[in-house]
Amino acid sequence: MKKIAVLIKDVDQQYEGLRTSLGLLLEAAEVQMFVLNHEIANMDEAYHDNMEFLDEMEGERFSNNSANVEKYGFQYVTLADVAEKLKEATVIIPF
Repeated sequence: MKKIAVLIKDVDQQYEGLRTSLGLLLEAAEVQMFVLNHEIANMDEAYHDNMEFLDEMEGERFSNNSANVEKYGFQYVTLADVAEKLKEATVIIPF
């Protein structure tokens, strides 16, 4: 099974990164989504619902922004943690 890391560093690409993560989960890949260096800009109902679907499909959500951890249930990671996780990834998709 492929292990895919989706890195979301661009605030304007949050939706695309999440949609890509969901699509990859539907293809039976192991997906880790990382929201780095910023808080989720617009947590509307659709984004929230898609994050819940990501959780249900057993995708993982990580962030180095403590607001995302506290408000939205992301797992906290340092940049060093991210680097270690990326070494295990088969594919890395940046946004």
